[in-house]
Amino acid sequence: MRYGRILVLCGLALFGGQAQGQGSDGMAGEALFFRYCATCHGEKGRGDGPTATVLSVKPPDLGLLREANAGTFPTARILRRIDGRDVLVSHGSPMPIYGAFLDGQQVVPVETDTGTVMASRPVLEILHWLQSIQRTGG
Repeated sequence: MRYGRILVLCGLALFGGQAQGQGSDGMAGEALFFRYCATCHGEKGRGDGPTATVLSVKPPDLGLLREANAGTFPTARILRRIDGRDVLVSHGSPMPIYGAFLDGQQVVPVETDTGTVMASRPVLEILHWLQSIQRTGG
């Protein structure tokens, strides 16, 4: 009986963690985006956040990332932009400037068209949400 409980707990820990990382419904990503990104990028990611008008470079419409990349969502590039490994000159600093929260989380491998990229769970959740808002046209 005791060993049965241990096996059940181990199974839940093992498979529960995988399901959480792989089966995102985007809700966590949307909440994280709203909290950390919407000030500049807008609630829907269209580059129309409340501070967008005072920035020297207007934030892009994130719903058009796939279209701007010949129909392929640029997963590796976006992961690196969000977590600060790919610094944009227009930001003047790594994005996001409060990245300690996003960096200090469990890191998982993500397969992309350019190879494996490591990403924290919060960054991956934001990425999943960005993928879900892709559309065509302006």
